[in-house]
Amino acid sequence: METTRSDRRTGTARTLWALLGFGVAVAVAAAIGGLGVSGTADEYAALRQPGWAPPSWLFGPVWTLLYALIAIAGWSVWRRAGFGPALWAWSLQLVLNAIWTPLFFGAGRYGLAFAEIVLMWLAIAVTVAAFWRISRPAAALLLPYWAWVTFAAALNLSIWQLNS
Repeated sequence: METTRSDRRTGTARTLWALLGFGVAVAVAAAIGGLGVSGTADEYAALRQPGWAPPSWLFGPVWTLLYALIAIAGWSVWRRAGFGPALWAWSLQLVLNAIWTPLFFGAGRYGLAFAEIVLMWLAIAVTVAAFWRISRPAAALLLPYWAWVTFAAALNLSIWQLNS
């Protein structure tokens, strides 16, 4: 069976729309988290923090890059395997990602935020493992995210302990 030029264009359009969909899903998670951080730079600066805590301006650029990697990783797995268990795990970690920021900043519930980020860390681990079976490059795209969440969990724990 021969693939026509029209079939290729339709497939390309579908693939690009899917990439946009993954980007929108990640942007929604970021926006939900962003609702909890409006005007929180002063709040973050006022917290007792460990000496290794990064400045608040660093979070925006880091998360922008990480969200792009998360979207591309999810899209890559979708292209290879469709929407299956690996992308359900991806979706779960994204929901947990959206919940953390309002818990930590909006509610100031540092202990609950720490428990939640541990669940997020585990969901990312499951996602990386599931992606690894489908696409090692997609799994590798999530490693900087997993590392940053590891760092964020340690920072969350430290801030919780210092401000309790």
